[in-house]
Amino acid sequence: MQFRFLTALIVFIGSYLPLGLILLAQNFDFAATGKQFCWPVNEAECTVPIKSPIFSVGLFILTLLCFGVTLIALRAIRPSIDVEVTEAEYVPTDLMNYTLPYVVSFMSIDYQETGKFIGFLVFLAWMFWITHRAGQIILNPVLIAMGWRLYTISYRFAGSQKVFKTSALSKGHLIPGLHKQYPLQEIQIIKSEDSD
Repeated sequence: MQFRFLTALIVFIGSYLPLGLILLAQNFDFAATGKQFCWPVNEAECTVPIKSPIFSVGLFILTLLCFGVTLIALRAIRPSIDVEVTEAEYVPTDLMNYTLPYVVSFMSIDYQETGKFIGFLVFLAWMFWITHRAGQIILNPVLIAMGWRLYTISYRFAGSQKVFKTSALSKGHLIPGLHKQYPLQEIQIIKSEDSD
């Protein structure tokens, strides 16, 4: 199954939740912490301790929501194809596609500098296009932090002797044996027979 464009975009945006948090922290106005907080916010008397709050808070909330949707979608996947995994080798995920935007963010991305911000968005769009076309959109470091692992597996369908080799994403450790699979882009989502 291939991701539809909108679904792929949601998964991609959700994978940058840490980046959204970093950019929010970089836009925090530490000088404003000494000022009194007031509610409701009155422009004449109050200051929000975040520079460009619409962009920085908005981006963080967007990445948080997209990541939440990704987790819900992965939990909702109900693999139904019986397979026997004969070999499972853990593969450390290539994080370069996700590391570059973090490095760029530390080169002082400022929401007030329109040119730099637009350039950063173009860079992210380019990264999205590459990972989507490569069928690797589901591989992201935030999922790794949540316990998902990438494997190269050899497997065969129930009742068949023909062995296939592919990449698989599994929650936790994957050991050879009977499992259920669900194909998603170039990656198989694997769940054990006894998982929910």
